[in-house]
Amino acid sequence: MLRIEHFYWVLAAFLLYTGWRNVRERRFAHAAFWGLIALLFACGEPVLLASKAGDKLPAQLAGVAVIALALLATRMRREHIAEAPEEQRRASALRLGHKLFVPALLIPLVTVLVVLFGAKLHVGATPLFAEGNITLPALALASILAALAAIAITRERPIQAAAEGRRLLDTMGWAALLPLVLATLGGVFAASGVGEAVAALVSAVIPADSRVACLLAFGLGMVLFTVIMGNAFAAFPVMMAGIGLPLLIQRHGADPAALGAIGMVTGYCGTLMTPMAANFNLVPAALLELDDPNAVIRVQLPTAIPLMLVNLLLMYWLVFR
Repeated sequence: MLRIEHFYWVLAAFLLYTGWRNVRERRFAHAAFWGLIALLFACGEPVLLASKAGDKLPAQLAGVAVIALALLATRMRREHIAEAPEEQRRASALRLGHKLFVPALLIPLVTVLVVLFGAKLHVGATPLFAEGNITLPALALASILAALAAIAITRERPIQAAAEGRRLLDTMGWAALLPLVLATLGGVFAASGVGEAVAALVSAVIPADSRVACLLAFGLGMVLFTVIMGNAFAAFPVMMAGIGLPLLIQRHGADPAALGAIGMVTGYCGTLMTPMAANFNLVPAALLELDDPNAVIRVQLPTAIPLMLVNLLLMYWLVFR
């Protein structure tokens, strides 16, 4: 039976390999950083994903490890890590052609298939996947199958996949961890009552009887919280609990499906504007070795702002129908 913990162990092994390569290159802060994360995942404690801490590692030690990660991040530096010569990469791309897209397309395809049909798969009388949320195991399995497909298509040694993954991870540096951290903030904020505080603040500042004012507060709040937290998934539970549910849905009768769908897309406009969305905005700048780390954001702003205005208009037209 496949559980998410099994994939944590695979990830921990990859992180340990990354740490070992950094030790060999005398990049000890990087090695300690990835080694600590490997320890958390190997113990089944991806605290950065806000999973239940304390099963195999005392919560206090996990907390100390997270603080140590923050301190180590200040010692990490971005350096160019050698890769195959450009001529070799161009020749490989020409030889493989469109086959290069197969591993990338396998990830969403396998994920969707496992989510839809994974619960029906059995090995004898034993379910292939454990009960509960199957999405993360599906994505993890799809990623492993995509890596195996890439090895088969390119006919490279399996260790090359780990080496290239390590090169990418070290190129991104500590920013690779931001999506994991930021994705938890929405749940933390919602559990700590931030949604109720937002509702009280909005009710005091704007006319709650005006559905236009509430709609603007919800849409612009989604953008603002996404800019702050770097993740629309983190912003959504806060804004829905604070404005969407009590004011728009319950008081003004907004359609929940339309409000949720367009509200999320509106939040993604904030993703285009913030360095906190590291995987979208900082990582490409790092991989392209741009001198300006905010170059990607500057290019996206002329798209993000009009798109935000269009989404606000769509919400007004569709959620109150």
